[in-house]
Amino acid sequence: MLRDRSWILEKGLSCYWGNMSSFSRAPQNFLCFLFCLFKQWATFARVWYLLDGKMQPPGKLAALASVKLQGLHKPVYHQLSDCGDHVVIMNTRHIAFSGNKWEQKVYSSHTGYPGGFRQVTAAQLHQKDPVAIVKLAIYGMLPKNLHRRTLMQRLHLFPDEDIPEDILKNLVEELPQPRKVPRRLDEYTQEEIEAFPRVWSP
Repeated sequence: MLRDRSWILEKGLSCYWGNMSSFSRAPQNFLCFLFCLFKQWATFARVWYLLDGKMQPPGKLAALASVKLQGLHKPVYHQLSDCGDHVVIMNTRHIAFSGNKWEQKVYSSHTGYPGGFRQVTAAQLHQKDPVAIVKLAIYGMLPKNLHRRTLMQRLHLFPDEDIPEDILKNLVEELPQPRKVPRRLDEYTQEEIEAFPRVWSP
């Protein structure tokens, strides 16, 4: 038979300060349960991060997003604890590959039926679905277990800067781009061009 709440709090507080008699273990366990529950609610709160994918390599975006999705940046991280955050990536249409990877990189799939093997280049896949390359890169960097589908549900990809209002109001922090985008020549002022050291002069 359960006692009133005041008895539980009184005995639980006395147990918390060192009274470890068998008579007081039940209230202590109850208070510890409440303390851990509230601590868990405060610690495992989902944070929404924004990441701009313009002129960024998909691998760099995937490495940064996978850390936030899993919660690896939190001191309370554990493999069995679902403590990851939400990641919103915009401008996936404007990602960048180094070299000639748009034509050299190949994505393969198979339907499971005879003759169902398919291969497309990165340029063809990106033209068909602007968010597919970033999605596949992040999916490949997440742990290969049953948690991966749950983690992917907290990933939100948008080809441009058009983000729904219900997601915009949840954003808390914008992550810095993993790769510094170099400026074009027309983006430099005339003073910066003249101050640039000349390696060779006519």
